[in-house]
Amino acid sequence: MDASTLKNIDTWLSGNYDAATKQSIEKLKLENPNDLEESFYRSLEFGTGGLRGIMGVGTNRMNKYTVGMATQGFANYLKKSFSNEEIRVAIAHDSRNNSRFFAETTANVFASNGIKVFLFEALRPTPELSFAIRTLGCKGGVVCTASHNPKEYNGYKAYWDDGAQLVPPHDKNVIKEVELIQSVDDVKWSGGEKNITIIGKEMDDQYIKMVKELSVYPEIIVKQHDLKIVYTPIHGTGIMLVPKVLQAFGFTNVHVVEEQATPDGNFPTVVYPNPEETETMSIGLQKAKFLNADILLGTDPDADRVGVGVKNHKGEWVLMNGNQTAVLAFAYMIEARKNKGIAKPNDMVISTIVTTEMINEVAKQNNVACYNVLTGFKWIASLLKEKEGKENYIVGGEESFGLMIGDKVRDKDAVSAVALLCEMAAVEKNNGRTLFDKMIDLYIKYGFYYETLISITKKGMNGSKEIADMMEGYRNNPPSSINGSKVVQLLDYELSVGKNLITGESWKIELPKSNVLQFITEDGSKISARPSGTEPKIKFYFSVKTTLNNKTEFEEKYALLQNKIKGIIESMQLK
Repeated sequence: MDASTLKNIDTWLSGNYDAATKQSIEKLKLENPNDLEESFYRSLEFGTGGLRGIMGVGTNRMNKYTVGMATQGFANYLKKSFSNEEIRVAIAHDSRNNSRFFAETTANVFASNGIKVFLFEALRPTPELSFAIRTLGCKGGVVCTASHNPKEYNGYKAYWDDGAQLVPPHDKNVIKEVELIQSVDDVKWSGGEKNITIIGKEMDDQYIKMVKELSVYPEIIVKQHDLKIVYTPIHGTGIMLVPKVLQAFGFTNVHVVEEQATPDGNFPTVVYPNPEETETMSIGLQKAKFLNADILLGTDPDADRVGVGVKNHKGEWVLMNGNQTAVLAFAYMIEARKNKGIAKPNDMVISTIVTTEMINEVAKQNNVACYNVLTGFKWIASLLKEKEGKENYIVGGEESFGLMIGDKVRDKDAVSAVALLCEMAAVEKNNGRTLFDKMIDLYIKYGFYYETLISITKKGMNGSKEIADMMEGYRNNPPSSINGSKVVQLLDYELSVGKNLITGESWKIELPKSNVLQFITEDGSKISARPSGTEPKIKFYFSVKTTLNNKTEFEEKYALLQNKIKGIIESMQLK
């Protein structure tokens, strides 16, 4: 082991750490020195979104000490930023192992710094935390969750006073303050218990009322109240609010997947608690088939992502991908408001640079402004804040199975998304159709866009370097053609430069810097490469398109687009 790793280990063995922690270190020394090195070779990075990592002892793990030191740094920054004001924060957590402990640790540290803390009585969805920050006039907030990661992980998402995750300059400034906390002795661990207020049902009721007000066609739900809905919370926080919200909307025929209804950080029925995965949704799909349901919905552990299952045009159950779900939601919120006569001339929507271009086309044909921001809902929320009072925000979303409907929550919200998707299904059923029928109609009207993504994981100490090298290779030597089609544009969001590779023309990209590369080919295909900000992986997003003249062409055109993406992946040697 190198000197810095050994120093980190020695600091924990000789410092003010509890006996159980020191025993665990000694045990790793004897039984698993490789794991010991992984646990101490660096400090778990407090990134622009907070912390995320494997739970365990060590500087590179999620534990009481890494959480406490991060919270002390965040508290110091809040006190500097709001020096003459009362500082309030809200804290929530999901169903993961240790999430309650981490939330209580976070609450104690904030409270011991003289900050007024509103701590949820038990697990709650992430979007409710965002809502609570705004409702209670908080200056910040934290939710302890690792979202859809495997059970070994936990995390810590930091929020600002607008209810959104940290953006510049606050993200970098908080990181600086966290890095200044060099020792657990710098942390105020206890003594402020009187500053902690427990919250629960009253906030739930306000949140449910807010979501209900998002409904566009409540009168159709009255007619279709018995829409057969199957819902799985995948052992997460969705169980706390989704059934109540569906009841508030007026749906009376909701079937919860019992095998996945109990919150459990071990996620016993799935490998990954991620509704993007077919395996994760398989129990729900079985129940939906058995009941001959109208729609299946699943939410991840902190209920910010939603997966959707519907019957296709052949009557087979299929899972929609994140882009399809986003298109359905955007089209519904734009078209339904227009048909209802409640659309406003300054309505606008927000998508992201790796999400389907079909959203831009839907907005364009309906004369609604559509803005594209960097990946992540903090950027959607940031633009919404900038446009507040000037333009009327309707919906935002991205391909990662996330939607943000209405402006009262400033992060992705699967609870409101479930309710609105059920309303969409009810509207289509009222017309004798399914959501899949609607999707095909949208393809005919706006163009047949198809997207998929692959993730390449690089684990261990060298993983980050391998990913960085891969990005540098693409940046310095971009492919001249992909799948037989000439690359005509290279968009480099890290350098803020777009280039026409045919003419040599270049232009400035007016977005914050981000390590993303996009290749646009002559045939309109778009390939995006983006290292994950929270995991040791690099993601490649593929988007292709064609025209669909009628429903009978769907199978043929769908196969054509699938083969096109397969060809792109092969030509880039990504498999």
